Formats: sequence, structure tokens, C-alpha cells
Amino acid sequence: MTIPQQKTDLELQMARLAKAARAAGRAVAKAGSAVRTAAIRSMAEQVRARAAVVLAANARDVDAATASGTSGAMLDRLKLDPARLEKMARALDEVAGLPDPVGEVVKMWRRPNGLQVGRQRIPLGVIAMIFESRPNVTTDAAALCLKAGNAVILRGGSEAFQTNTELARCVDFALAGVGLPSAAVQLMPTTDRAALVALLRCEDDVDLVIPRGGEGLIRFVAETSRIPVIKHYKGVCHIFVEASADQAAALAICHNAKVPKPGVCNAVETILVQRAIAAEFVPRLAAHLRADGVELRGDAESVRLAPAGAVKLASEDDWSAEYLDLIVAVRVVGDLDEAIAHIERYGSLHTESILTRDYALARRFIDEVDSSTVMVNASTRFADGNELGLGAEIGISTTKLHAYGPMGIEELTTTKFVVYGDGQIRRG
Repeated sequence: MTIPQQKTDLELQMARLAKAARAAGRAVAKAGSAVRTAAIRSMAEQVRARAAVVLAANARDVDAATASGTSGAMLDRLKLDPARLEKMARALDEVAGLPDPVGEVVKMWRRPNGLQVGRQRIPLGVIAMIFESRPNVTTDAAALCLKAGNAVILRGGSEAFQTNTELARCVDFALAGVGLPSAAVQLMPTTDRAALVALLRCEDDVDLVIPRGGEGLIRFVAETSRIPVIKHYKGVCHIFVEASADQAAALAICHNAKVPKPGVCNAVETILVQRAIAAEFVPRLAAHLRADGVELRGDAESVRLAPAGAVKLASEDDWSAEYLDLIVAVRVVGDLDEAIAHIERYGSLHTESILTRDYALARRFIDEVDSSTVMVNASTRFADGNELGLGAEIGISTTKLHAYGPMGIEELTTTKFVVYGDGQIRRG
């Protein structure tokens, strides 16, 4: 006979939180587009009205993170200022202005027996959003989930706990103002990992988990959760500079993809250069990037072609590294096939770009590279929901079920079948 184990207080607390979210999610779905949109617009107003309180909380978080030795890139993700806070508020306004996907009939067809069959968008239900560092995820996730008719449970990192708490208050005030339950958006009251484990076992009330952060966090969530998880372990993004590329434009694109924001998942980590132009382009690339403090690690051919000391010899690990820093790997390849083979071996299914004037090669690259975002003559940093026109994004998926690539509002819904008949019965 199996004796059921008693749940701990923490497990009971997370179970209550999840059940409250389930009930609130039904209320959000029924509330209608106008109410959900009003809540999101009110969230933007609250963020602006409470800016001083939010920034003060963020300053305390930044001070604590600095004292604990947090890296510069991570501090940059954590830190808010008036301009960044206003950008968060504008993102909320943009989400509010997007079309509501709930109830949309995406396809309809008639069967030979006269039945009309369709697929209609519905909310996913309850989403658990697990994230690190970036406080903007608190408001972005709240807005996107609400817009798509969902409830959301937010679990931010300890480094941003005070900031997230104040942002959650902004959301709570907005929900109350339009009559939606506060449980529609809940910030977990603790960053204790045991609480996260308990939440990830609430499979009866939570429909989807979206982790957003470092590879370690995502692997922990994926390995622990009993709930489906949207995974994106890392962003090993590639740019292939093909022989016909405009080299001046290629230099600008490679610079943009690495230098301004090296600590983001859509920054380029490996640049592949076709051998036909390598003798000319590799030295130019090295000079262009090193001027802004970028360290280059390359294969033996890149080291030989670049000025002495400009490119360090890469190790095997460099080809699959997500540096999140001012470091980039460089490799000379013979042709498109070799570039694609490198991407298939070392890539992470995030984002790849080809720089070329050859339309046929561009089409081959698009068709044969299997990553979630594939680009032609553009910086990898455009792999972002807002830049691609989705509004704020809730994350990027490098798995193919049920979303692939940057996730916006539509990816926070699913579809159900709807069938219209006039008395049909099945025979046989």
C-alpha cells in the first residue's frame, strides 16, 4: 500500500496560487477584449505614475547586485532609468493596440455532408513565466498574457525582486481598476527554488511554462517540470558572409550584430566568411570589430589572414559558445554548403543570417537552414518580437511545439475545432 506524502506548507501555498490563477484565467477570458485592453492601458499609466517608486526599488536591486559581483552585462539587463521605464510603458501601449486574437476563426471549411468545420483561437489558460534579471519581462508578460485571455504567474530572479514587486503593484492597481481579479497576474512571493519546484508540479492548474534566462535556468526548469515547457537553451547565432556580399554593408551588419548589445541572445556569436573573399574581408572585419574592443577567435585560416595577433586561435568549444560578451568566433568556409553544415553542427536553432547579392543562394539558405529565424542581408538582432511586428515578446522558442521563434500574442493562444451542423448524424 502506498502512503501519500503530506505536502509542505510551500507546496500548499504554490497549489493555492495556481488554483487562484486557474479561476482568474476563466474570468480574464470571459471579460472580453475591451476590458483586457483597458487593463493593459491602465498598466502603462500606473508604470508612469509610479515611476519614482519603481526606480527607487530598482536602485536598491542594482546596488545589491553590484555588491555581489554581478557582471556588467547582467547589470545592464537589470538596470532601469527613466528612459527605459518609459520604453516599458510604451510597449504596454503597443500591446494594448494590437488586435485581440481570442475568438478569431483562423480557418473554415465545408465537408461533403454539409458540416462546417473551423478552428477558433482560445487562450492557453494559465502560464508560468520564469525569468532572470530583466524587469521589463514583468510588464511585458503580464500584458501579453492578458491580451491573449490568459492568467500568468511570474517568478523573477532574486536580483530584481524589489523592482518586480513594485511593477507587480502597478499591474495589480490596473487590474483592480477594470474589475479583473488580482490573481490574473501574480508575482511569486519568494525566489526560493523549492517554491519554483513546487509550482512546476502544479500540472492540473498550469498549462505552460516559459523560462527566460540563462541556459542553466532553462535546463533546470525543463528537467524539473511536469508541465509542458517552451525551451530556448541559448542563442548561438551565425552570419555567413557570402562572396558576392556588399562588404561595407557586411561590416556594418556584423558590427551591429555584436557590439551594441553583446549580452543578448540574438547577438551574433560566429561569423562565417567565404574563402573567395576571406583574404580581403577577414582583415577588414578584424580591424572593424577590434576598434570597439571585440576579441576575435578564429580557425587557423582566419588567424593566418588577419594581422598578427588580431585573431586568436579558436578551440573546438568556441564554435558552440554563446559568449554574451564582446567576443566573436570567425571561420573561413568554402561555400554555402560548408556554411550550412557548420550551422547544423554547432547552431542552437535561434537565428542565422546570410549576407549576399545572389538571390538563388539566399533562397537556398532560407530553405535549408532550419533555425527559428532565418535572415537575408540583415542583423541577427532583428530576431525580436517587437522588431518583427509582434509587439512585445514573451520569449523565443527553439523547440517546434507549439511555437518556434519569437513568441507574441498569437503564440499564447491555441485553437479549438468548432463544428456547425443542421442535423447531420454519422453513419458507419
